[in-house]
Amino acid sequence: MTLAFPVTEPVIVVVGPTAIGKTELSLSIAEIFSCEIISLDSMQVYRYMDIGTAKVSREERERIPHYLLDMVYPDDEYNANRFVKDTLEALEKIYSKNKIPLLTGGTGLYLRALTEGLFETGACHPDIRLQIHQKLQEKGSSKLHEELSLVDRNSAHKIHVNDTHRLLRALEIFYATGKSWSEHLAAQAKHKGKGRFTNILQLGLISDRETLYRRINSRTSHMLEKGFKEEVEGLLDMGYDPALKSMQSIGYRHMLDHILNNISLAETEASLSRDTRRYAKRQYTWFKKMELEWFHVASHDKILQRIEDFIGH
Repeated sequence: MTLAFPVTEPVIVVVGPTAIGKTELSLSIAEIFSCEIISLDSMQVYRYMDIGTAKVSREERERIPHYLLDMVYPDDEYNANRFVKDTLEALEKIYSKNKIPLLTGGTGLYLRALTEGLFETGACHPDIRLQIHQKLQEKGSSKLHEELSLVDRNSAHKIHVNDTHRLLRALEIFYATGKSWSEHLAAQAKHKGKGRFTNILQLGLISDRETLYRRINSRTSHMLEKGFKEEVEGLLDMGYDPALKSMQSIGYRHMLDHILNNISLAETEASLSRDTRRYAKRQYTWFKKMELEWFHVASHDKILQRIEDFIGH
């Protein structure tokens, strides 16, 4: 029987942008407080994608059990809903050992899905999606935008007429559920995570920009030295399509440009570091909208004291 909401046992969450130092800190926390770690990372679920995702090493996994790593192949579909299901199963296993689960990573969408829930978007109605897409081909985005204005004025106001991805999604949600995207979001905000976790500590890590960017640049260089190019070449040799969602993620698409489009390694390293810095900023944007307690990543004593207070409460 899989664990279900509400979860009343303690849960610790440590999140922050890429390269800030979550892995080292989480391993220390896990050892001190008898935790087992659940990865909160949308890319580390993929097998064979280790260097480019900064996945914890085999030695580190032997030190502390990790969950939600190497769950699927690079051409498999993985999403937030599946993450929630897999996390509940992992929580149940950890609690059965009288351990405390520690979720750590940088995928804000997955954390929000877990703690607040995601509304049904009608993604299981491919027939509706196909009909709307055909209408787009026949009548153009302007007509679809007018149609959206009639059924969901708020979303139409926020979605540009040329943003066909969100335009199609908004119409799909309405025709699949009978409610507008705006109504779903309002309902989600109203019931924001009520009752899902009754004993949770959520910590966010911050750092000065100069230090974080230096760590990002250093990680990029380290990835290349460890054989990131060979990892991507291996994925291609296994037959994985460069157009796959996983292969178009940050890092992998950069290395594919180097391998397939003759982009120089120096240019690849520079663009990867730049785009990773931009990604870190987007991660902060996600996390700032969530209810986190913020600590400087170097404030180990304060972080450990806060966790001790939480567990002993």
